[in-house]
Amino acid sequence: MSGEILARLKTRLGDFSLDVDLQLPARGVTALFGHSGSGKTTLLRCIAGLQNARGELRVDGTVWQDATRFLPVHRRPLAYVFQEASLFPHMSVRRNLEYGFRRLAPDARKISIEQAVDWLGIGALLARAPEKLSGGERQRVAIARALLCSPNVLLMDEPLAALDQKSKNEILFYLEELHDALSIPILYVTHSADEVAQLADYIVVMESGRVVADGALTETLAGLDLPVKMGEEAGVVLEAAVGERDERWQLARCEFAGGSLWARDQGVPLGHRIRVRVLARDVSLAIQPVTGTSIQNILPAVVEQVSDDRHPGLALVRVRVGASPLLARLTKRSVNELHLVEGKSVWAQVKSVAVIEKSGF
Repeated sequence: MSGEILARLKTRLGDFSLDVDLQLPARGVTALFGHSGSGKTTLLRCIAGLQNARGELRVDGTVWQDATRFLPVHRRPLAYVFQEASLFPHMSVRRNLEYGFRRLAPDARKISIEQAVDWLGIGALLARAPEKLSGGERQRVAIARALLCSPNVLLMDEPLAALDQKSKNEILFYLEELHDALSIPILYVTHSADEVAQLADYIVVMESGRVVADGALTETLAGLDLPVKMGEEAGVVLEAAVGERDERWQLARCEFAGGSLWARDQGVPLGHRIRVRVLARDVSLAIQPVTGTSIQNILPAVVEQVSDDRHPGLALVRVRVGASPLLARLTKRSVNELHLVEGKSVWAQVKSVAVIEKSGF
């Protein structure tokens, strides 16, 4: 089917089995998310052709495998970035970049070396040997080298897992740049909710080799079957823009579809697109407007659904603020005392907002 990735794949490795049926967008970042052992990397390896699987795989209308055909990995137009950057140690950074690029016919080259160098900020590293690079620098070079293969799909298997926090933050900046520079899909394996919130457009949540949820990021995170599995990380990510800045109190108003939230001013210019992440534990509900409180963000909302949480004394409540969902984690006693049912008008009190700046817009 043109315009998407269709993956209906099954495989078995010892006691572990993978069984997925997915239709993924052919642009943007799809996060394959789940705990260790959930099947994320196995699925990625099956898509790459590194792991044998039965079933069907089509990428933008092209058959990579079905009942009668199986393209080996070297014939699949993809690039794979692993946790550890495996650069050729005897080659300089420039020669590492040139290795795959030179093997392509000139008319097959979609990305120039200059573009890849600029996107990943590695211009000052070209003459260095891999042993002279930091972990974050090696990974940026590995990503640039992968892009210079001009793939139709970029596969990334926890590319930040082996890095320290400073290097992770650095790489995330460049991955955000790639998000908008590339017209190809990126399948990104991670167990980090922070990376999902910052990068993903679409999410596939896996557990025991099965897909337990998938869809566009905001609505999927707000589905009440998923937050139970995410525990303390349950919450939503909203696309927003900076609409106003309060210089006296160092605050910025983040406008999203249906409302706005005040957050700490991080110097993001007015009109700049951002994401805001609101965790369920930071949202409380009231049935009347509240005054005399330290909470600055109080929004009119409507209850959409109430569900059990992981603890028997807790509940998850999804509310709608205009066109946007929020989640609240409450005690079941509070739900009962407030008579929270579908369609009830409430006030959502948001205690904390995390702003994720989107670079490159």
